[in-house]
Amino acid sequence: MSNNRHTDEPQPSVVQEPATDLDLAAVRAFVAVTEDRYFSEAAARLGISQQAVSKRIARLESDLGARLFSRTRTGADLTEDGKAFLHHARALVGIADQAREVLRGRRRSLRVDVLDTRLWSSDLVRTFHETVEDVDVEIITSNGLRSARGALARGAVDAAFVRVGGTPEEDLRHVPAYLEPVHLLVSRDHPFAGLREVEVARLSGSTVWMPGNAPDSEWAEFYRLMSAAFDIPIDTTGPDFGWEYFAEQIGSGERVGFVGEWLRMPWHPRTVQIPVVDPVPVYPCSLLFHRHSHHPVLARLVRYVMDEYRPFDPGRQWLPDPDRAAFTTAQT
Repeated sequence: MSNNRHTDEPQPSVVQEPATDLDLAAVRAFVAVTEDRYFSEAAARLGISQQAVSKRIARLESDLGARLFSRTRTGADLTEDGKAFLHHARALVGIADQAREVLRGRRRSLRVDVLDTRLWSSDLVRTFHETVEDVDVEIITSNGLRSARGALARGAVDAAFVRVGGTPEEDLRHVPAYLEPVHLLVSRDHPFAGLREVEVARLSGSTVWMPGNAPDSEWAEFYRLMSAAFDIPIDTTGPDFGWEYFAEQIGSGERVGFVGEWLRMPWHPRTVQIPVVDPVPVYPCSLLFHRHSHHPVLARLVRYVMDEYRPFDPGRQWLPDPDRAAFTTAQT
């Protein structure tokens, strides 16, 4: 006599939890907080309240069953789960934005991200626009590499002028754009004011004021490396009230600062701009773009930037080690 249970007895059914579709608005809020670090700034960018951002993040964490952020004094930091989700979140938002652009069924402007319209990158965009016919170009300002990566992934911009300082994400490509010599900005009463140029060694031990060096920015990292290489302390204490205020404070004789040679500084009667030499520190700017971008004008902009680039001269100029490879051999 068999002890096996009858095979025709009803078996318990296995109930599977239905898959939860992610809320794209919540994913977009997650990407915004990641780039801006503060819920309030992400809310301003998205045009919603801070409370709405918090609710969207909470809903996303609930759907994923994972905590994505830990809040600190310096903003919202990604958890390990948040870091693992970030690439996919950017891809989701990027695909959605690209689909929307396709469905609009119209040709749009080439959108180029620059840090500041006073910088040489903005001049490059304008001169490019003057060399091509029937091309609309839109300049967008942001906070540099920190936001450009996400904007490129989402298709919000087509290219960005930034300092890469290493190897970007797998889907991003970059070509050298320009190397801008660093100048010293002093008051007319400063001992260096009468010099045609100042050797970088003479700045050793002298504190240089740069209130615009935002933490975690690529330009703050450049000047940190320059500071270490030449023993030039950098003071980043504020307030940072813009270029006019910066020039006014330098002109008062209390401080000295660094500026790029091609920066369109507001004129001030009591400031003098002096080239730094032996070697010449140069700030490296690249054109960053997404490898899957299909904007018909992007390739022309890339070629224009590559043709305008003047190579790094290691015998006369100085670059941080993380930048040397990219500016010695162009990457595409």
